[in-house]
Amino acid sequence: MTLDNILEEIKKAKTIVILTHETPDGDAIGSSLAMKLAIKELGKDADVIIPEYSRLFNFLPGASSIKKESDIKKYDLAISVDCTDLKRLAEGDKYFESAKSKIVIDHHGTNKMFGDFNFVNPVSPACCEILIGMFEYFGIDITKDIGSCIVTGIITDTGGFRYSGVTAETFEFTAELLRKGVNVSDIYKRVLDTKTRANFELNKLISQRMEILENGKIAFTYINLEDEKNVNAEEGDHEGLVEIGRDIEGVEVSAFIREKENPKGYKISLRSNDYVNVSDVCLMFGGGGHPKAAGCFIQGELEQVKAKIISEIKKVLK
Repeated sequence: MTLDNILEEIKKAKTIVILTHETPDGDAIGSSLAMKLAIKELGKDADVIIPEYSRLFNFLPGASSIKKESDIKKYDLAISVDCTDLKRLAEGDKYFESAKSKIVIDHHGTNKMFGDFNFVNPVSPACCEILIGMFEYFGIDITKDIGSCIVTGIITDTGGFRYSGVTAETFEFTAELLRKGVNVSDIYKRVLDTKTRANFELNKLISQRMEILENGKIAFTYINLEDEKNVNAEEGDHEGLVEIGRDIEGVEVSAFIREKENPKGYKISLRSNDYVNVSDVCLMFGGGGHPKAAGCFIQGELEQVKAKIISEIKKVLK
């Protein structure tokens, strides 16, 4: 069984690294830190390498130990969490590919199964929720600290338990973590209700630029590099901006694009409400994700990129 293999690999490894996707959200960071703390319960140490992430997650247990890079060139074991493929894995070419053994843990249906051992459950609303069952199978006690990391991922990827992927188990797991002393309401406020000043300013800007297209079914907006510079935006300050369009009455797909410098182009974030599978749309450009939340990258100028993504969305509208 894959879980037995994963436990065996962890136990025999002397050096372990945990990696996640670029521009990490709460599920990515929560999964990484929960895995690190769980491995510690097994008497092992692991490095978490995340080059850039939002300072809003600095409250998480173990966040102070996150590294931007490592002196170790070749780890015995590399673990990827919440990431669909190697090209999206931050520092993956540096630490994942060179590792002696590779494990992938994820909940995206578009996962490329790029590890030696792959544990992927696309039914799970968050990667952190997968870890609960995994840790219990390993006989690891889910402490308050581990639970805090896990709840952060669940709250983030379910939009505060609002999305359709939420199951009865999601609430049962959260209730159990609440009994262990995890402050669910405080975490909810920190990850969903708290905005940085830069995020607030970008929120105003994209609302002003919002275009409602295709008889009200598409909401489109964008920010560029100059916008981010003007508000002193840091990593993570763009989080949640795509949700604004989805919350408009009658909108089926919200498209938010953000300019990137290297390579030059735009990072696309799509969200849908009822029937459009935005993961399929993003797959057309080499991206992916979930049916109602996905992303990709398109090279080109603003108007070119806008035309390409809107054209694909129009094909799947009713």
